[in-house]
Amino acid sequence: MKIDGPFRTADELELATLSWVHWFNENRLHSSIDYQTPLEAEQQYYRQNNPRQQPLPGELALH
Repeated sequence: MKIDGPFRTADELELATLSWVHWFNENRLHSSIDYQTPLEAEQQYYRQNNPRQQPLPGELALH
């Protein structure tokens, strides 16, 4: 599917929009957070602020 358009159907437009939102929220590098992705910055935040609440590798998460 072509993401730039022109879009032939509303479904194509919706999928392109969802793809962009996913990229923006999880994959883009952001200069305000030291060129990390928002997902990496969020994970780092929770590791630093809740170190005891994070499960060890192989442990089941309670949430």
